[in-house]
Amino acid sequence: MYKMGIITVSDKGAAGEREDISGKQIQTIMMEYEYMICGYTIVPDDKDVIKKELIHMADNLNVQLILTTGGTGFSQRDVTPEATLEVVDRIAPGIVEAIRGNSMTITKRAMLSRAVSGIRNKTLIVNLPGSPKAVKESLLFIIDELEHGIDILTGQSAECARR
Repeated sequence: MYKMGIITVSDKGAAGEREDISGKQIQTIMMEYEYMICGYTIVPDDKDVIKKELIHMADNLNVQLILTTGGTGFSQRDVTPEATLEVVDRIAPGIVEAIRGNSMTITKRAMLSRAVSGIRNKTLIVNLPGSPKAVKESLLFIIDELEHGIDILTGQSAECARR
């Protein structure tokens, strides 16, 4: 069982003015795939607050996966990708490229996503969209491959070749 954290980035959600449907969507899906949710929080669109929570989950909770939702668009307040890039050691662009590619078959607006993914020590961080529908579509598209990526990252598997 993998340990993971969920961070919803939303000014209105953090202020209690909007229900966090996307974060709950992530939680439901990941529990179905037997991930252990070790941290779940809603933070405002503030780069320093996002960074602090990413670091806390990776370094203190020692989760293998952090999924964020929200803050990846063009709004001035959307800074999730910048916060993520400032805390990761290495980028893992293929994950969000795959998400965008799949999402483009559903809506051309997927090209407006600025989401990123990367690695901090032995934690994979993936930015997901903010809408519940897009979260579900994106997560279900990548989830089968996440396990193998986490196994490689944590040293539980050394082989990438298919048999």
